[in-house]
Amino acid sequence: MDVHYAVTREMLRRKYSQKTIKTYLYCIDRFFLECKKELGKISKTDVREYLNNLTKKEKAGNTINVNLNALKFFFEEILGKRMKLNIKYSKVPENLPVVLTKEEVKRLFTAINNEKHRIMVQVMYSAGLRVSELINLKVKDLDIKKNYGFVRLGKGNKDRIFIISESLKEKINGLIKCDKLFLDNYLFNSNRKTKYNIRSIQQIIKKATKIAKIDKKISCHSLRHSFATHLIENGCSVSEVQALLGHKSPETTFVYLHTAAPNMIKVKSPIDSL
Repeated sequence: MDVHYAVTREMLRRKYSQKTIKTYLYCIDRFFLECKKELGKISKTDVREYLNNLTKKEKAGNTINVNLNALKFFFEEILGKRMKLNIKYSKVPENLPVVLTKEEVKRLFTAINNEKHRIMVQVMYSAGLRVSELINLKVKDLDIKKNYGFVRLGKGNKDRIFIISESLKEKINGLIKCDKLFLDNYLFNSNRKTKYNIRSIQQIIKKATKIAKIDKKISCHSLRHSFATHLIENGCSVSEVQALLGHKSPETTFVYLHTAAPNMIKVKSPIDSL
């Protein structure tokens, strides 16, 4: 059996991303390097032992969970075996995400001279978009008059709505007219009239961070973190932010309660009323 072919074909059929496919194949390969058993002789005990060994090696909780999901997918969806492994590895405590202050966001924008590049970064922050979602936006995904757009087949292959900032509507319309874009065109195109690649956007952020003299390790995703944090600071509820980010559960969104500025916490300690 060609494991790579079988897994890749099924994952593509289910519209998994190339990144996820590559990760799953890597995890499956690592398992077989250690297990060294024929497919028909591998049991739940072997999988459990492999995962326990990862724990002993002090691998991160996220890493172990990815390995668990990859092996479950292979054995259950490809081989049709029942691999009901009721194992839940908690994620190891992680550092809070890097978040820009509102003033730093303004400085970042100012540091970008190229107008199209600046609009791209502004849209990414203003809507809380992942960089992959930004570069895949098409003109037909936007309803600029009504201030919203749609992310098509985002993470988890789900569509979701996002907000279009009132202050960016004129700029986006101007871009569409200037580049003579049709409904099926990507909103942002390079000078070669092709879709931007993620690396290019990362370089724009890196250069702007340096020019703005922001002493933080900033990535494209930092803008999404900042978007969520600033919404919380502005009084939005966790459920509202969860919907805009496309998170499956509120627990994922709770982290932004910790990154929001302390002045948003209006509850007073009872000792102050004694």
